[in-house]
Amino acid sequence: MAAGISVQHRLLSSKTSLIYSLHRKIAPKNAFIKRAAGIQSVRASTNATVVPQHNEKYCLDLVRSRDYEGFLSSLLLPEEARRSSLALRAFNVELAQVKDSVSQKTIGLMRMQFWKMAIEDIYRADPPNQPVSHELWRAVKAHSLTKRWLLRIVTEREKDLDDRAYRTLQELETYSENTQSSLIYLLLECLGVKNVHADHAASHIGKAQGIVTCLRATPYNSSRRKVYLPMDICMLHGASQEDFIRGSQKQNIRDVVYDIASQAHVHLQHARSFSHNVPAAAIPAFLQTVVLEDYLQRVRKVDFDIFHKSLQKRNPLLAIQLYIRSWKNTY
Repeated sequence: MAAGISVQHRLLSSKTSLIYSLHRKIAPKNAFIKRAAGIQSVRASTNATVVPQHNEKYCLDLVRSRDYEGFLSSLLLPEEARRSSLALRAFNVELAQVKDSVSQKTIGLMRMQFWKMAIEDIYRADPPNQPVSHELWRAVKAHSLTKRWLLRIVTEREKDLDDRAYRTLQELETYSENTQSSLIYLLLECLGVKNVHADHAASHIGKAQGIVTCLRATPYNSSRRKVYLPMDICMLHGASQEDFIRGSQKQNIRDVVYDIASQAHVHLQHARSFSHNVPAAAIPAFLQTVVLEDYLQRVRKVDFDIFHKSLQKRNPLLAIQLYIRSWKNTY
């Protein structure tokens, strides 16, 4: 085990050093950043180059602290997409943490409105003076990212501020498609991939990601007397929100977890059914499947006891597992 951890540390150290060494200049691709854009473009370019290292490090540190698995996955992307991936994941973290960081929905709506306006400003080449916004602008400029996917993530996160349980499993899947799948579509664009089979795989992986995230967050949310698991599945097995708040280990609670986890597994299987038609260049965007598979295997080993302490611990070999999957170029 000590040797495995040492290898993991060397991998992270090497990859992290590589991230910090990224200072390449990227030629503009979109019309909105060309000279015809005028004064706004000049101002944005000037602002964006004032503290580029600070912006990049801010996003890297944010993702590493709040989305460690996404951080590891980003390190394994090709060099030309790595920094943009961290910007996108930092953007996703900023939005994801709004719900838990505000005491009133109104404040959350104001923050979401800021990001909607920020996206519009980014596509006018005039990003707000904020680290994630500047890095996101850089990613948009470098890869011609689709604005619709960015706005869809914000809009769906905004709806989620209602702070209620999902009424059905399908509602959770829709939320996951609009947030997690949209993020993967953007990662594919960073990799220069435009392929219908890759898009289908991304859709299913995003849905699996959203479902697993909902399961993994249940112990934390339950400790705050909040339960977001789909109500239709809970009602099917006669499980109440109070059962989850008490951390019940009864069979009906395990049955709820089993049904929801099984649906995540189905989506992973569907995503992999496209593997023979997915271009090799798209595989790095799908490395998150390693994380999802790891959690689903661990929850099965504890007989779907979602409150088992082992599920709250980080897998120390995850970095190695991700590296091996990346080396094999499979998902």
